[in-house]
Amino acid sequence: MARIMAIDYGLKRTGIAVTDPLQIIATGLTTVESPKLIAFLKEYFKTEVVELILIGEPKNWDDSDTHGTQPAREAMARLKKEFPSIPVQAVDERFTSKLASRAMVEMGMKKKQRQNKALVDEIAATILLQEWLGRVQ
Repeated sequence: MARIMAIDYGLKRTGIAVTDPLQIIATGLTTVESPKLIAFLKEYFKTEVVELILIGEPKNWDDSDTHGTQPAREAMARLKKEFPSIPVQAVDERFTSKLASRAMVEMGMKKKQRQNKALVDEIAATILLQEWLGRVQ
C-alpha cells in the first residue's frame, strides 16, 4: 500500500507527517521551510509512493478563516497543480499546534525542546494525520 501524507502548512515552516505503508501509524517526517516544500516533495516522491495528501486548514472556533487559511489554500492549489496524480484534501486543523505543545510536555521534553517551532509543526502534522486515520478506520 502507499503512504498518506499530512502537511501542517505555515508561512515560514511546514510540518510533514506520513503513515507507514499499511496506513496504520502516523509518524513525523520532517519540517521544511515553506518556500522549499515543493522541491522537498518532488525528491520524496521519487522514493516513496503517496496516495493522498492531507493539508491542514486553519479555522477559528466560529468556523471563520484565520490569517493562515488563505496561505494554506494557496499551498493546496499548488500541490494539486504540481502533483496532479495525488489527491489533496483539506482537513480541519484546529488545535493541532496546542495539542502538539501539550504532547511535548507529556513526553517530558525540556522547555528548550518545546520552544523548537519546527518540532511543534512536525508533531502537529502527526496529530492531524493520526486523528484523520482514527476517523476513517
